[in-house]
Amino acid sequence: MVVAVRSMGILGIDAFEVKVETDISGGMMAFDIVGLPDTSVKESRDRVRSAIRNCGLTFPMKRIVVNLAPADIKKAGAVYDLPILVSLLLAAGNIDNNLSDSAFIGELSLGGEVRSVNGVLPMAIQAKNEGCKYFYVPEENAAEGAVVDGIDIIPVRNVSQLLEHLRGKNLISPAKPVENVFQPQSFNVDFSDVKGQFEAKRAIEVAACGGHNILLIGSPGSGKSMLAKRIPTILPDMTFDEMIETTKIHSIAGVLPSGTSLVSQRPFRSPHHTVSPAGLSGGGSIPHPGEISLAHNGVLFLDELPEFNRNTMEILRQPIEDGQVTISRVNATLTYPCSIMLVAAMNPCPCGYYGHPTRECTCSKKAVSNYLAKVSGPLLDRLDLHVEVPPVEFDKLSSNEKAETSAEIKKCVDHVRNIQNERFKGTDITCNARITPALLQKMCPMDEKAKAILQKSFDVMGLSARAYDRILKVARTIADLDDSEVIKTPHIMEAIQYRNLDRKYWNK
Repeated sequence: MVVAVRSMGILGIDAFEVKVETDISGGMMAFDIVGLPDTSVKESRDRVRSAIRNCGLTFPMKRIVVNLAPADIKKAGAVYDLPILVSLLLAAGNIDNNLSDSAFIGELSLGGEVRSVNGVLPMAIQAKNEGCKYFYVPEENAAEGAVVDGIDIIPVRNVSQLLEHLRGKNLISPAKPVENVFQPQSFNVDFSDVKGQFEAKRAIEVAACGGHNILLIGSPGSGKSMLAKRIPTILPDMTFDEMIETTKIHSIAGVLPSGTSLVSQRPFRSPHHTVSPAGLSGGGSIPHPGEISLAHNGVLFLDELPEFNRNTMEILRQPIEDGQVTISRVNATLTYPCSIMLVAAMNPCPCGYYGHPTRECTCSKKAVSNYLAKVSGPLLDRLDLHVEVPPVEFDKLSSNEKAETSAEIKKCVDHVRNIQNERFKGTDITCNARITPALLQKMCPMDEKAKAILQKSFDVMGLSARAYDRILKVARTIADLDDSEVIKTPHIMEAIQYRNLDRKYWNK
């Protein structure tokens, strides 16, 4: 007798339906799993066998074949333990329910407990799209799945509880949908903690308003990391669609905290400089999202940029441009979104004091040149704002003057983002940094004086076409801060100023 139970699998950031087909027949005792399973799926045989026996049931001593269809897609993880067990019990006659409107996922312990798995949110979305009315998930993942409307998420603690539910004895109540998703975010850091650095704060505000990438360069202790870690406190609140997309990535990667329904705070990822290229972009034999995708809709902060491996840094170039990263393997080619605000920080030399007003740099000119050369021109070109962070003077550090708070800066950022939302209504563009080349001239009109200044700067500074585009986009954001539809002279001059540092340090 052949029975089929519905389950789900993950491919990229989306899910697909898997049918767990089980056949029990006479012959020599065997338990085989086919359908392109990896090692962890094959090990389900032992977990399922032990779980059935330890729940007081008899394991069928016959020839058992389990097929995971479609058979041409690699199946990975312990997510199929529960559906394999349910299909076995159906085929053996231990339960006789009609489960055609239900799907199952979950890892089993040897004692029959159902353990959490990754990727529940995209699987719940796909289960709903496939017409399932009930989706049985581990109890720890229930809050995550309950985000999806139109399908009952049944939290399962162990096999005995599931069997009682299916037999109609002690029914399990569906998980309740998430409430109060859009609660105000709370942070334990604030821009008011940062003394001085008014120019750097202004540049960061511009970057946050337009979603621009930014490079902070300065001596040790000047506050580069302190500034960067406060950027999430001024970014606009996430939309529900952004929450769903971000949560899907975190769920698939297995970094979503237990009991969390949605990622409601913009991600801030700060990988160590020893991260591998695959760790940053994603990868593995069965690819998983990397740091750049985990920062999707948020901030990727690279502290001590020159200390990163050159190959690792160069991986960023294409994802920054396209907002997505594609990973190709023999058995799959997967694309993960990575629409990020890249924030990088670095010292100007190995000792950190090149150009310092009071401390002498101990590095040779060659050492300084070699250090700066670790950051390539093409990567530097993709950083919209280059900002020098000078050392803070004593009188500013000891001052009792109250600095502008994150909440005050965020009001300004929200106002500018609302202007951009109106401007880009009906398009896929989310902020000024994402303006496409086809719309650049239309979205960034300049008066004649501003155009003349940009032309002169382009010729004198030897700017690339990419730098020209990015200066225009930054100027567009600065004009929005002034509630000006047309880019004027002060706006273009400030935007050009943010491209001067690469001339100061790299083109000596």
